[in-house]
Amino acid sequence: MTAAESSGTPEVSIVIVNWKSAQYVRRCLESIQGARPSLSLEIIVIDNASGDDCGEMLSREFPGVIFMQSGENGGFARANNLAAQKARGPYLLLLNPDTEFREDSIRIMFDRINSLPAAGAVGPRLLNADRSLQTSCVQSFPTVINQVLACEFFRRIFPRWSIWGLAPLYASEPSQAEAVSGACILVKKEAFDRVGGFGDYYFMYGEDLDLCFKLRQAGYRVYHIPETTIVHFGGGSTNNSSFSNVMMRESVYRFLQHNRGNFSAASYRMAMAAASVVRVLLILPLLAVSGRAGNRLRLGSLRKWLAIFRWSLGLQPLTPAHS
Repeated sequence: MTAAESSGTPEVSIVIVNWKSAQYVRRCLESIQGARPSLSLEIIVIDNASGDDCGEMLSREFPGVIFMQSGENGGFARANNLAAQKARGPYLLLLNPDTEFREDSIRIMFDRINSLPAAGAVGPRLLNADRSLQTSCVQSFPTVINQVLACEFFRRIFPRWSIWGLAPLYASEPSQAEAVSGACILVKKEAFDRVGGFGDYYFMYGEDLDLCFKLRQAGYRVYHIPETTIVHFGGGSTNNSSFSNVMMRESVYRFLQHNRGNFSAASYRMAMAAASVVRVLLILPLLAVSGRAGNRLRLGSLRKWLAIFRWSLGLQPLTPAHS
């Protein structure tokens, strides 16, 4: 990969964390190469003890990529921080392996972060695999209220409700967002280092919200860049839905605990317990009147909310059984 092998100090260091997603890593790197990047890049892939021969694949197919092997799965945040310490570029592109470039988005984000006032981080518009808009590319910081109300029904009826923080999605120009998705975020390394990088108290999920919160607290601004899009397939490194759903709630709990205080975090846990009970009571009667296909979906929802209820009581394990 020519850009990755450029001599001298790279303009951007790309950091990709791999966990059992070597095929996604390959596709991601191929898409970066296919976008014909106009900046000098350094690409670092760090493997979280996934055992999927990612290092061997990179050595064969992408010899210019720097590979780091972690002896344990210490989580997404810790792996990014380790790779960022090795990065030589003044800008970090923190990138999920299950992303795909369609154009030279890195150049567009690079130009914007250097032209927008007080910019510390920028994120592009994300698309789902079917090329529909992925609304999670911008987010509001978690509160007890917006987390309790966070469901597809309310989001569909009130898409522009301020509690979702989605206003930047409707802007045609770069605009400030509370947070942008960690699936693809370009951040000034100086700013990343200044705020201590990702909080390693997150195992997975929530670290992007925490980073954006810390950047804003330090006086930087975070921007959504609508002029360029990348595809984010989502879930490429996660295949345990119960674990994922629990970890999403755990990450919100830790965000509130670290940034809003213990009372806010405890209130969130109690609110999730109540919300789980309500969801379970709504799902159970529907199981009696649904067909086989509908029951499969509702059984999945039932398992999800039972797992969240167990988490709210401190009974759900926070370690994936397959890690």
